[in-house]
Amino acid sequence: MRYPPTLRRWLSLALLALPLAAAAFPDKPIEWVVPYPAGGGSDVVARILSLPMSKTLGQPIIINNKPGAATNIGADYVAKAKADGYVMLTGDTATMAANPSLYSKLSYNVEKDFATVGLMARFPMILVVNPSVPAKTLPEFLAWAKKQASGVSYATPGAGSPHHLATELFREVSGLKLVHVAYRGAAPAVQDVIGGQVPFMFVDTASGYQHIQSGRLIPIGVASPKRIASFNTLPTLAEQGLKGFEAYAWQGLVVPAATPPEAIATLSKALVAALDSTEVKARFQTLGLEAIPSTPAQMGAYAKSERDKWAKVIRASNIRMD
Repeated sequence: MRYPPTLRRWLSLALLALPLAAAAFPDKPIEWVVPYPAGGGSDVVARILSLPMSKTLGQPIIINNKPGAATNIGADYVAKAKADGYVMLTGDTATMAANPSLYSKLSYNVEKDFATVGLMARFPMILVVNPSVPAKTLPEFLAWAKKQASGVSYATPGAGSPHHLATELFREVSGLKLVHVAYRGAAPAVQDVIGGQVPFMFVDTASGYQHIQSGRLIPIGVASPKRIASFNTLPTLAEQGLKGFEAYAWQGLVVPAATPPEAIATLSKALVAALDSTEVKARFQTLGLEAIPSTPAQMGAYAKSERDKWAKVIRASNIRMD
């Protein structure tokens, strides 16, 4: 049937006006922002997970390291990125829990500017000492530390780091007189404890594993409610009398707040599948990491509980970063 010219023109315009069918998410590479330098624990976790996730999603995942300002540079970048699911951020203890209390003013709001995708991993903390310290258990360490009239120095990767906050919580619970020595990263902090310049620190398993295995660091106890598989003979600090003490460095995945729920669900499914894979479990165990898969809502609730917990420690210790 031939339509009149006017009707044919109208039909052509109507067809052009119809919206194109939305492409299935994702249909292009995804950017994963890690707010730390390449080669560190956070970078390693992202690279381990990005491979199986990209296979599930059918698109490459490109790691973009944006370190600086205690994760604030990377967090600000993602908070202001287009909310379409193609930009993700490693949201960790610093970004999601500590920074809102450490800084009087941030360029982003963790509760308003990010949507949670899911938790990824926890880095259990271990209280370690230089071999010259005459202690192998928590009671022995406490007895030795209390005899040091000028207090005991401890190393951390930096002011406001999870390691710093864990030690401040330890100071509150133990009543010890402690002196903070901040370094620019975990590696130099660990090296100075090994060298004896500083007697102890709380080290994450990824940074301390090889040095504990070699005997260059002596582990006193794990700051977790349960023993960890890679150090199953090492008792927790709670087992040794420090009841209720728990401290982790943890990481999750977040996206800009207005990201479509469908995209978040797709990313969450890929993340959980990656964490459940045999390859990832094996790599995590080697590094002493604990996989903590979750739903987006569970990560949101966990991050809030961590913000509340560390806000109290930060206020009590009067820690400020600006």
